[in-house]
Amino acid sequence: MSGLREKFLAAINSASTSVEAENVRLGFLGKKGLLTTELKQLSALPPDERKARGQELNILKQEIAASIESKMEALKLGELEQAIKAERLDVSMPGVRTPIGRKHPVNTILERITELFISMGFGVEEGPEVESDYYNFEALNFPREHPARDMQDTFFVSEDVLLRTHTSPVQIRAMHRLTPPFRVIAPGKVYRCDADISHTPMFHQVEGLMVGQDVSFGHLKGILETFIHGYFGPEIPVRFRPSFFPFTEPSAEVDMGCIFCGGDGCRICKKTGWIEILGAGMVHPNVLRMGGADPEIFSGYAFGIGIERIAMLTYSIDDIRMLFENDIRFLSQF
Repeated sequence: MSGLREKFLAAINSASTSVEAENVRLGFLGKKGLLTTELKQLSALPPDERKARGQELNILKQEIAASIESKMEALKLGELEQAIKAERLDVSMPGVRTPIGRKHPVNTILERITELFISMGFGVEEGPEVESDYYNFEALNFPREHPARDMQDTFFVSEDVLLRTHTSPVQIRAMHRLTPPFRVIAPGKVYRCDADISHTPMFHQVEGLMVGQDVSFGHLKGILETFIHGYFGPEIPVRFRPSFFPFTEPSAEVDMGCIFCGGDGCRICKKTGWIEILGAGMVHPNVLRMGGADPEIFSGYAFGIGIERIAMLTYSIDDIRMLFENDIRFLSQF
């Protein structure tokens, strides 16, 4: 018995960490420990020796357990004190500045444009990005075999489900839900199979719509001129060119004077002095019908603005892909 006690004392006295103390505990009191083994062998002793030997081993077991607990507390306290000393902070040292995140330039432009139209009395509508063929094409006067569908490079999920190619489907949903007169914008993400320095597979649009009685092209011109002058400045000239969109008639492309050369002609405006900024027109009678509005009573206008195009003009960016490459060096400039 004395030999087992001496082995324990030598082992516990040499333990200098809580981990080593735990190993000593396992070495004596664990399932295969020395003392545990001795206790298991009691059954092999004669009955008259078994009782006395068992009492001695149990007393030793209590001594070992108490000694290990005391040693463990002392070691853990010492380790805690060392950790506290090692982690002590010098409050006089200068702090480490953590970079603060900022809004993405596209979000900044989108919010600014939205605020401009809200100030002109427009509400904000939203719609699903995964859209049906009906809302994305058919209800907007794109018949199944109409060649105008080729203008849209579409991501199809199935034959009748797709990623919306514009926010114009919100027009129909708004007309189904609202009673004229109303004016709304529909900001959001859109998707097309296109990628180069001026196109990305995902981009952002703000669709505008007004429906009411006696709504004219003059109202459309007034709203868009107010928007362009409010965003780029009152001195910017604006012009409307005839164009074609299946969901508007008449349709127009809207240009503004080049903000880079002042109209003199440069690389950005391709020497024309003008920059195309958005498309617009009067809502086609077929679209009004699809939306549940009688074109004999109501009329309306619609327009669509590409947010990335505005961002490129605002920040003089010549490659749209830079907006989505998540290069911190680029984004931290804004």
